[in-house]
Amino acid sequence: MIVLPLLSIVMGLVLLVWSADRFVSGASATAKWLGMPPLLIGMVIVGFGTSAPEMVVSAIASAQGNPGIAMGNAYGSNIANIGLILGLTAVLSPIAFNPKALRRELPFVTLVTMLSIALVLDHRMGSIDSVALLFVFSLYILWSIRSGARIQADPNSEADVNDPKDSSAGLKSSLGKLVIGLIILIGSSRLLVWGAVEVAHALGVSDLIIGLTIVAVGTSLPEMASSLAAARRGESDLVVGNIIGSNLFNTLVVIGIAGSIAPFPVSLQIIQRDMLTMLGMTISLFLFGYGFIHPGRISRLEGGILMAAYTGYTIWLMSHP
Repeated sequence: MIVLPLLSIVMGLVLLVWSADRFVSGASATAKWLGMPPLLIGMVIVGFGTSAPEMVVSAIASAQGNPGIAMGNAYGSNIANIGLILGLTAVLSPIAFNPKALRRELPFVTLVTMLSIALVLDHRMGSIDSVALLFVFSLYILWSIRSGARIQADPNSEADVNDPKDSSAGLKSSLGKLVIGLIILIGSSRLLVWGAVEVAHALGVSDLIIGLTIVAVGTSLPEMASSLAAARRGESDLVVGNIIGSNLFNTLVVIGIAGSIAPFPVSLQIIQRDMLTMLGMTISLFLFGYGFIHPGRISRLEGGILMAAYTGYTIWLMSHP
């Protein structure tokens, strides 16, 4: 009886990862065809694409009356991004921090995490709270774009964007990837949510636990794939930027959209266990980044600590459903 829901979870995750890749590829190519600046493409289109699975899954879960999956997906993905993905990547290859990330992005993502906790101290993510999160994200995007434009303007970027079009088939192909990717992304998300809810009910486990574990790790697969690929190429900046950007998007946009669709209650357990764990993981980046042993660097030992913390958290979830 549980076989079909399990198959739908597996199939949903596979299609989710595949469609997200097609979607971001098509969106990026279409944006270049339309003349969007590379900086805007990188921050908005690609950033949106890597977090598209979390966003669509949480939106559909919220619309279908399953706020546990919506919350668990966003917060669980943030915890998995740092504890599992960043930890595993550091174990395989120590990660050097970009000094700019230490000075700007890390403080901001920590403040955003604290803000998300402060907004639900009344045990509810309401419409006003959700709009506030989305508003903060829009301000951050505008600020980042203006800062990036002031710091540096790549003279070759415009040439790349305005490259002569090979043919009208190029734009049609890009739009095709975009549309097909989006359709399958939505369909696979519905499949995943349905399977997750059915498994949760069959096992007597809450939607939140399923969201924090299976769904969260599944929707974080794009971040894991891109982080491991970047680590193999020695591009540590991309690894850290990918994780920080994804966590910002999950906290502000994924939760913001889910709460805007349908405001939901937030239990004291979620605040004390899951959101504080998310905050602790975020603060750990400060400790490792500004550490006295390996300042500006996450060593293999520190990566192992992150993985151990994530494993302990997961075991705690499973033993206290």
